Amino acid sequence: MDAEDYNMPDADIAWCPGCGNFSILKTIKDTLAELEIKPKNLVMVSGIGQAGKLPHYLKCNFFNGLHGRSLPPAVAIKAVNPELTVIDISGDGCMYGEGGNHFIHNIRRNPNITNIVHNNMVYGLTKGQASPTSRNKFKTNLQVDGVFLEPFNPLSLALALKATFVARAFSGDIEKTKEILKKAIKHKGYALVDIFQPCVTFNKVNTFEWFKNNTYYLEDSYEPYNINKAFKRSMETDKYPLGIFYIDPNRKTFEENLTVYSQDKSPLYKREVDLDKLKTLIDSKRSI
Repeated sequence: MDAEDYNMPDADIAWCPGCGNFSILKTIKDTLAELEIKPKNLVMVSGIGQAGKLPHYLKCNFFNGLHGRSLPPAVAIKAVNPELTVIDISGDGCMYGEGGNHFIHNIRRNPNITNIVHNNMVYGLTKGQASPTSRNKFKTNLQVDGVFLEPFNPLSLALALKATFVARAFSGDIEKTKEILKKAIKHKGYALVDIFQPCVTFNKVNTFEWFKNNTYYLEDSYEPYNINKAFKRSMETDKYPLGIFYIDPNRKTFEENLTVYSQDKSPLYKREVDLDKLKTLIDSKRSI
C-alpha cells in the first residue's frame, strides 16, 4: 500500500499554515501504509478541536463525537468488531481536560486501541486559552497573569494506572514518530502516544524550535519494561524525554475479558439476534 491510498479527495484542510498537525497527518498515512492497514479496516474516532479534524482529511471510516468523549465510542467499536484497527485522535484539551475521566477509566479497561494525542500546550480551536498541559507562567488572553496551575502530566498518570503502552513523540521528527506509532498500533492493549506539536498561531512560546531544544530521546539502552523506571523518566520536565517509556505485553485486553467472547470468538456484529431471548429478558425486567 501507499500513503496516497489514504488521501481524502478535495479535502479542505482548515489548519493554519505551519501547524504541527500537518506532519502528524503525513506520519499517520505513512505508518498505515507500511503496516498495510486497508482504509476499510480502519476506524478513526475523534472529539472536538484541531486534532479532532484529522480523520476528516483521511480516507477511512470515522466517528466524530463530542468534546472529550471520543474514547467511549472507540472502545465500543473495537468491542463490537475486534477485527478492526481503531485509533482515537484527540488534543491535549479534548483528551486531558474535557475527556479526563474517560482517559483515566479506559486506561483501567485496557481496550485494544491506539490513543494518539496532539499536545500543543494550548487550546487551538477556541482561540488560545491555556490547556491542561500548558506550562506554568504561560500567558494567554484569558490567563493574562500567566498560568499558575501545575501542568497535567499524561504519561505519569497513564503509568500510575498501569497503561500497557506509553510513549511520547515529536511531530517534527516524522521517521521516529512513525516507528513509535507502528509499535503502538501493533501493540495488544491500550496504547497512549502523546505527540508534541507546535501551534503556530496561539502558542508563540512552545514553538517548533522550543520543542526541538527541550526534548531528547531515551537512550538506546533503555528497556521499556520496568514501570518504576518509566515513571521516574516521565517526571522529567527540564527536558522532556521522547520514545517508548513502557510496554506490558501480557495484560488481557478489555475485549478478551468480555464474557461474550469467552466461547464464541466471532465479532458481535456478525451474530444473529435471538428476538425471543431478547423479549424474555425485557419481560423479566418489567416484572421487577
